[in-house]
Amino acid sequence: MVPAIFGLSGLALTDEERAFFRDADPAGYILFGRNAESPDQMRALVDDLKAIHGRERLYICIDQEGGRVARMKPPVWPAYPAGEAFDHLYDIAPASAIEAVRANAEALGLDLAEVGITADCYPSLDVRQPGAHDVIGDRAFGSDPMRVAALGRAALAGLARAGIVGCIKHMPGHGRAMADSHKELPTVTASAEELERDLQPFRALADAPVGMTAHVRYTAWDADLPGTLSPFVVEEVIRRRIGFGGLLLTDDLDMQALSGTVPERAERAIAAGCDIALNCWAKMDDMVGIAGRLPVMSDETAQRLERALEAAEPSGTAGDQAELVARRDALLAQGVA
Repeated sequence: MVPAIFGLSGLALTDEERAFFRDADPAGYILFGRNAESPDQMRALVDDLKAIHGRERLYICIDQEGGRVARMKPPVWPAYPAGEAFDHLYDIAPASAIEAVRANAEALGLDLAEVGITADCYPSLDVRQPGAHDVIGDRAFGSDPMRVAALGRAALAGLARAGIVGCIKHMPGHGRAMADSHKELPTVTASAEELERDLQPFRALADAPVGMTAHVRYTAWDADLPGTLSPFVVEEVIRRRIGFGGLLLTDDLDMQALSGTVPERAERAIAAGCDIALNCWAKMDDMVGIAGRLPVMSDETAQRLERALEAAEPSGTAGDQAELVARRDALLAQGVA
């Protein structure tokens, strides 16, 4: 199995994609808006992916946070609030905010489970910083690390009730970045002592099954390399100081924060200690190059992937989506009364 997650070009697999995926046998797939037209279409696409590999359990993820990060959009699917809404409610009613996040994540997770998705690239545990670039902004659960951790844990729990495994991101913290890593490499010059604040939510949720790196350079830890490509950041900061033992995905390798070809970036990320190279844009040349450069998935990564898939098993305790949304909205109304 290739330690990579690949994107798909459209609403259905092309013959070229089907043949490549059968041969490469990637760890999983990521879906975007270009792959989401209707529940029936998405379910058929997911079933087609499973049929390629002959296995029912397959890591299929999506970025569905709510707010401005949503691949499954209205009017076909409901809109969900961004993290900031729950941060505001926490100011006046912490317990209500935690329950609102949990209900919201469960309702959102039910949309994903309906079409066969098993994983969500959510929640963000980035600690919001005043004056930073708004690439995180209202996606964050706030500027207090323990509040972010409490709301993030509730989001993971809600997704799990719907049979979806969450992914904590962007380790070891994107909240201080003064640039958008989709467009350029942000450099954070905070001291190691200051960065401890950014680590706190990730440390509190280090038992999460899946996490994602940040394409951010932290001069206190590595003056040259962004976190995704830095052995020190991956092994020393994420694995040892945070204590994260789950499946570690890169952020999207197509982002302009990184240099070199996409296959080169994938190779460097795996060499740095990441488990899975995430390649989102379904460019066949890049995917073929990644499959040719990467080693066979290690036993340790395979075990982490299996644990993540086990965490995505339906719990059988999911609630009614309409009731969950009504509960969330009633709780959020406390913050605007």
